[in-house]
Amino acid sequence: MSNTADPQNPPQARSGEPAAAVGQAVPGGPPVRSAALARALVTALVAHGLRDVVYCPGSRDAPFAYALDAAQHAGWLRVAVRLDERAAGFQALGLAKAAAAQGTARPVAVVTTSGTAVANLHPAVLEADAAGVALVVVSADRPHEMWRTGANQTTEQLGIFAHAVRQEADIPAGFPVDGRLSGLVRRAMTAALGNLNGNSGPVHLNVCLREPLKPDDQWLPGPAPAPEPHREAPGAPTELPMPDRTVVVAGDGAGDQAQQAATAGGWPLLAEPSSGARFGANALTDYQQLLGSPLAPQIEGVLVFGHPTLSRPVSALLARDDVRMVAVTCGSRWTDVAGLAQVVRGPVHIANNPQGEWLARWIGADEPAPRSTKDTAARLIWQAHGAPDAPALVLGASAVIRSFDRRAVPGDHAPLVIANRGLAGIDGTVSTAIGVAAGTGRPVRAVVGDLTLAHDGLGLLRGMNEAVPDVQVVVLADRGGAIFAGLEHGSAAPALLSRYFLTPQVLDVRQLAGAVGASYRHVTDVLELPQVLSEPISGASIVEVELPPVG
Repeated sequence: MSNTADPQNPPQARSGEPAAAVGQAVPGGPPVRSAALARALVTALVAHGLRDVVYCPGSRDAPFAYALDAAQHAGWLRVAVRLDERAAGFQALGLAKAAAAQGTARPVAVVTTSGTAVANLHPAVLEADAAGVALVVVSADRPHEMWRTGANQTTEQLGIFAHAVRQEADIPAGFPVDGRLSGLVRRAMTAALGNLNGNSGPVHLNVCLREPLKPDDQWLPGPAPAPEPHREAPGAPTELPMPDRTVVVAGDGAGDQAQQAATAGGWPLLAEPSSGARFGANALTDYQQLLGSPLAPQIEGVLVFGHPTLSRPVSALLARDDVRMVAVTCGSRWTDVAGLAQVVRGPVHIANNPQGEWLARWIGADEPAPRSTKDTAARLIWQAHGAPDAPALVLGASAVIRSFDRRAVPGDHAPLVIANRGLAGIDGTVSTAIGVAAGTGRPVRAVVGDLTLAHDGLGLLRGMNEAVPDVQVVVLADRGGAIFAGLEHGSAAPALLSRYFLTPQVLDVRQLAGAVGASYRHVTDVLELPQVLSEPISGASIVEVELPPVG
């Protein structure tokens, strides 16, 4: 990205703030110091909607520590400090996902020092890319004259995230802290939110900082700059006639528009747990089974919302060329793996007259019964989250969310469910839950498998100066990667299946809980769960639910 001047709306001077800190560059004046650049960048980010930052300690990003601390004390934003950059990236992701789930798209920044610290953000950036989450990476870097010299902690930070970011900007050391910096930030935040093209996602600001890194004065910010959000006027609903024998597929992030469409059309609703649409009289429980029944060949139309990824029966349905396939989107991304869908911009108005017989046949055939202890646990946990004021629910990937997909009985309300379904990885789930707790202001229950816990159990680790999150991690512990036992690999020789696919671990969950300062509870009978789930979530805790081992 070129650093061209943009004179519109430069940051304004605040009471008690040094002029250099807000970017009043004077031609021929002294060079811009790193402290002034950090202050001006924080000011510009706040002016364009930033309210949450996850900061990772380091040396080169130290100017941001001073600037962020001052901004937090002035009430401009909230700062969380995390030791591990990988966990920090997912915590920022959770914060941004929480805002989006509550109907307010808002960018969240993660700040790192130079070197391998930046590379550790890559998994979270990839998830943000695939999920369309406005994650702002601010990476501190050595000044340009130190690049490719063998200097300590220098690496090629520009381009490190390749095509995963919507925009990347190099901010050289001493960059003028005037309207050009504000314009650069405006372009980055516009790209992150997808305001102009509907393609929201991560952006990368690589900030080169030259010594001295410690400010020689104190920054006292005044009132926070007013944000400059871009509001796109909603368009008129699109009239959308569909065949009478239509089904509605609601994938991750679909929202209640999918439920409204199913109700208006009188159609069965096949809603994934994290769709936000799995509620109401039209929602089915075990639709995967029904897609293998005699009802499936009678489908004439499929209306797709969100990002469905959980089951092979749904993927097979979306690949059929004998039905009318319509994908509804409000952005520039939609799910159409087979390339067969007509794409319609939402919102939509359903022009059909409901035909009760078609829906009744699906509802009558939907008779799920728990097939495993894990299925029973999923059903009980979902039931405990049916009330509007229930804790938020974060579901780990792999076999856990699939148990919810087949056994979570829809109620009158959709629980607030968040899952990392962009790339469906199991890493970072606990850290995402901590971000969701901070972003929603409500307790969070994260449900994970034991391997997911092994990936991110240290996500519960916090600094002694950081707030204790109200996050409960429920571990459905079956000693391995259960999803592989249900795939074609389940027929492999037992020793090979166990070592190469299930990969049971020697992790002691009780000791892990003690190491990260979380309380611990061991549940040996899944029927004890209703009592555990009825108790309030306070502080960090781990509940280990012992299940029969897989394999």
